[in-house]
Amino acid sequence: MSRSRRIRFAPITRTASVAATAAALAAALAGLAAPAAAIDASDTLLLRQASISADRIAFIYDQDVWVAGRDGSGARRLTTAEGEEMNPVLSPDGSVIAFTGNYDGNLDVYVIPAAGGVAQRLTWHPEDDVVRGFTPDGSAVLFQSWRQLHTRRFRDLHTVPLTGGMPARLPVPHATKAAFSPDGRRLAYTPHGEAFTQWKHYRGGTQSRIWILDLEDFSVEEVPKPAAGSNDTDPNWIGDTLYFNSDRDGEFNLYSHVPGGTPRRLTTYESFPVIEPRSGGGAIVFEQAGRLHVFDPATGGTTTLAVAVGADLRERRARWASGGEWIRGAGPAPGGERVALEFRGEIVTVPAEKGDPRNLTASPGAHDRFPAWSPDGGSVAFFSDAGGEWGLAIVPQDGGGEARRFEIPGAGFYVDPVWSPDGSAIAFRDNSLTLWILDVASGETTRVAQEPVYTPLVTMTYRWSPDSRWLAYTLNDQGLMQAIHVYDTASGASRRVTDGLSEMSEPAWDASGDYLYMLGTTEAGPFKDWFSQANLDAQWEHTIYVATLAAGGPPPLAPESDEVGVEADENGDDGKPGKPGKPAKPGKPKKDEKEAEDGESEEAAVTVTIDFDTLASRIQPLPGETHTLRGLTAGAAGEIYYLETSGLQSFDAWGGPADLKLFKLETREAETLASKVDDFELSADGKKLLYARESEYFLVDAGGEIEEGKGKLPTADVAVWIDPAVEWPQIFREAWRINRDYFYDPSYHGADWPAVRAKYEPFVAHAATRSDLERIIVWALSELSVGHSYSGSGESIADPKSVTVGLLGADYEASDGRYRFARVYGGLNWTPELRSPLVVPGVEVAAGEYLLAVDGRDLVAGDNLYRFFENTADRQVTLTVGPRPDGAGSREVVVVPLPDERQLRFRAWVEGNIEKVHTATEGRVAYVYVPNTAD
Repeated sequence: MSRSRRIRFAPITRTASVAATAAALAAALAGLAAPAAAIDASDTLLLRQASISADRIAFIYDQDVWVAGRDGSGARRLTTAEGEEMNPVLSPDGSVIAFTGNYDGNLDVYVIPAAGGVAQRLTWHPEDDVVRGFTPDGSAVLFQSWRQLHTRRFRDLHTVPLTGGMPARLPVPHATKAAFSPDGRRLAYTPHGEAFTQWKHYRGGTQSRIWILDLEDFSVEEVPKPAAGSNDTDPNWIGDTLYFNSDRDGEFNLYSHVPGGTPRRLTTYESFPVIEPRSGGGAIVFEQAGRLHVFDPATGGTTTLAVAVGADLRERRARWASGGEWIRGAGPAPGGERVALEFRGEIVTVPAEKGDPRNLTASPGAHDRFPAWSPDGGSVAFFSDAGGEWGLAIVPQDGGGEARRFEIPGAGFYVDPVWSPDGSAIAFRDNSLTLWILDVASGETTRVAQEPVYTPLVTMTYRWSPDSRWLAYTLNDQGLMQAIHVYDTASGASRRVTDGLSEMSEPAWDASGDYLYMLGTTEAGPFKDWFSQANLDAQWEHTIYVATLAAGGPPPLAPESDEVGVEADENGDDGKPGKPGKPAKPGKPKKDEKEAEDGESEEAAVTVTIDFDTLASRIQPLPGETHTLRGLTAGAAGEIYYLETSGLQSFDAWGGPADLKLFKLETREAETLASKVDDFELSADGKKLLYARESEYFLVDAGGEIEEGKGKLPTADVAVWIDPAVEWPQIFREAWRINRDYFYDPSYHGADWPAVRAKYEPFVAHAATRSDLERIIVWALSELSVGHSYSGSGESIADPKSVTVGLLGADYEASDGRYRFARVYGGLNWTPELRSPLVVPGVEVAAGEYLLAVDGRDLVAGDNLYRFFENTADRQVTLTVGPRPDGAGSREVVVVPLPDERQLRFRAWVEGNIEKVHTATEGRVAYVYVPNTAD
């Protein structure tokens, strides 16, 4: 019996395939087997976010702040604390460096002497605070933050004194990057975030622009844009001249602009952009093509720096990786003795009870995925890109012997290998939604079918019949309704077995070979129209159906009738002509009539017979209520397992915790085996059941109630050896192949995709950290010039413990040497998302009252108020509040601060808009806010 389901937590559902030819990649693949080269410490690349002063530069490398001479000499590390640093900025006099540090699980502002010393923290708000520069006199740090905003779509500018204290918001509506002019009269800033980082040549409605604000009369001048548009960013000043970065002439280059004049191009790079230029000491430093350069406005010349950085490169160190978060798939051995895991790109098996984990691949430079046990348990099949492209491999499960590799056709990416029960073939699917069969003996492949309609919500499932002759699979029709088809390996022909008038999915063969089970619904089509907002409120519910395959086959649901028993005579004859309503028990395997040599009967091989012409009339619903179902799997004869949830809407129906159910034909009832199950799979013999709950896996006996906590697998014992020096090149190649094989446009929006790989891949060898690799991947992806194309950052060994800062849902103002509540948000404490700590019964703090002390610590104006709430989120805190700054008439209240107050601010913003519209129109116009629209 074939079971195609493997427990998965990261299904691939991307865009349609466009295959590139192997010849186009031959040169790029030639060096894959070469050993990883060490980074050249005498001329280090990928130094980033540089700042400059009269005598030195500061930059980020290996996630730390470094300084060097202005010519790049004498580089030394300033910070070594656990956590990542970014955005170092030298003060106007060059004596201090402000930077953003992630030391307590949050981005905050820190300063450190440029000569070295202890870093001092200046901000404590739980929202990210990102350094942008200094005030002209160097007395305060300029930073951007989401604090006090109802949305993360915008940011505000704030300053905080070098000596510490409460940050102050600048009178600018919204801003991201910014710089003061040296005389302090003007502020150049970008009003919103940037879209071009992964979207090269972006020309949409949120093109980055630079506004110059006169801080005396608050007039605004925008840096002129060309008619075709441009992205202008990274404003900097030297004297009265603004310097900025722009892609107005193609690639990003450095430009200058005198307010009231016309921008002038200063650099002429064509292949790689200018990145994050910053002025200081009369010059501008920037990154380009992986190196740091210094531009001298006086001469118009640019100097390329050779910086020698001797770093230990902690993230490049080979090491062991362990933890349940690395498991992406799991499947039990045919008899349940072990479970195969896809574990951080390796195929590892763990024992059910006794023994140790076993790494079958041990290939840190390859991605191995989708393990599937052979029916005899001797081998494990999986997909691997060890040769630079995906292939299918079969390796002995005991860890000995060589893997057999099959080169397979298709669109480039492959998933869900499913063995036929006799072990002769493996079915699998590619990213063009084409179903294939591989003959294991010959290595030949057969194309079975392809989805006629592409949908990102991949729904194709396929299962082998018990005799290995038939492969049942699903295809969508033009109305996004799935129908079940059956492929005959003997004739090479397929037949559709459901009429397509309703959705039929997830076929599963009964072990007896008599029946084919399936899920049926009339509600699926709209759900798979995934972009339609009209479907978000609908519910998707299923019924289980059973098809009797052969005409005259045993009925699965024969009428039941209680009959009076009659004692039979000695010949077994009860004298009655027959017993209506008492059919043979359905779903029992057929028995061979001959006796085995040991005198006991053996089960004969099952032969599946299908009478297609009248099959539609033999499809019946099984008894039971309709629910949202998934994971239909046949177990022992007459038994069906599945996951059930109730009332799920739209996308929620595709996953999430569910009840694991078992339906038996004999009793015609379903029982709940376990709850909060994410996924499950049966062993090939149907006797063991593997299920997942959150990050834990359990292997138990199938067929009955599951004891809570029993059979937990020792996944914590799994550890694999990783070597970033060979792993990171593989990650880059796979990211490039994903877009080669999935991108919707065969012309890649005009990009020469093989050339893009050749352009950026050399930088991978210079990556000091996983975030460096991510930058390189994003550079390559940006060449596609497309939106909604993103890449995650991966792991980092810098993982500081998060220390939360509590919030009260209020605005504050300094008054009479104290902090006073300027506004208190909330009041809807009946919903957890809108809980306001200050307005619950027994607290009832009002605007205008003073916050005098926190847990007995006196609070005065000039203190950083948020520092007093460090490590208090969701914990009880005693506040001293009162009507007067001198404490007269004060009282103590106990509150529970929030980890995030944005929902309170958001609600207040919506209600404020309602009031504005109502007042302005005297109630004649209604204000309607539509949520979930990038707010």
